[in-house]
Amino acid sequence: MAINRAQLAKELEPGLNVLFGMEYNRYDQEHEQLFEKETSVRAFEEEVMLSGFGTAPVKAEGQGVSYDDAREAWTARYTHETIALAFALTEEAVEDNLYDSISKRYTKAMARSMAYTKNVKGAAIFNRAFNNSYLGGDGLEMISALHPLTVGGTWANEPTTASDLNETSLENAIIDISLFTDERGLTTALQARKLVIPPQMQFTADRLLHTEGRIETANNDLNSIKHQNVVPEGFTINHFLTDTDAWFLLTDAPNALKCFERTKLTHKMEGDFDTGNMRYRCRERYVFGWSDPRGVYGSPGA
Repeated sequence: MAINRAQLAKELEPGLNVLFGMEYNRYDQEHEQLFEKETSVRAFEEEVMLSGFGTAPVKAEGQGVSYDDAREAWTARYTHETIALAFALTEEAVEDNLYDSISKRYTKAMARSMAYTKNVKGAAIFNRAFNNSYLGGDGLEMISALHPLTVGGTWANEPTTASDLNETSLENAIIDISLFTDERGLTTALQARKLVIPPQMQFTADRLLHTEGRIETANNDLNSIKHQNVVPEGFTINHFLTDTDAWFLLTDAPNALKCFERTKLTHKMEGDFDTGNMRYRCRERYVFGWSDPRGVYGSPGA
């Protein structure tokens, strides 16, 4: 249905001082702090986890060398979504408007909605990170204590006991990440890179990463987290995280969190011959997801 004059009554009368409600600032592109961006030319993208070789055994004198097998472990699939929004204005509403361009005002509002949606969809990967209704290529949620290994057994990218963000939990997370193994049980030498938090944790995170001495103690010890620079990219606040005490650490694992862009954001405008209405539409195609869960460590909070 087109926006008509009845819906814009005050904009058709003299004496209006100001129009407000759509000119707020916005949090732009917060998802870019979390995901590696790639382009796509297909309906979906797949990324395959490979299992390499295990530790090399000792070769006895005169005996043959041992052979090992490498194989595909599992596949992560990214299926694009089409995100679109439109509005229409009647010919009369455009003609009788006494103030600035209606179309210009509402196209800005439409762009704001599209940007907001993209941030929400990016944050959703973290908001459902502990939810076993959203499974990745290895058959488990992104944050789990039971990620399977090709050689058997499991590994975890969450603490044994869920904990709030504090000095102890952050130090333990950094240690856990440094001990991650690959599919064959070889240590990966991964390191923490960036802390991801909701706005409710920004002051705690700032103190943990930037205070010279240890916090919440009378001991005159240095802050080892800051001194060793074990979270080199600091922290980023994501205003679209819904759990106020969940926190995450991104690691330097390659091919972990991905955003595939199939079609860039486009805007179109056209007039309808019969009604004279002007129609405005924007559209883009993309998908957020994860391939290797070693790219993130998280806790839902205590």
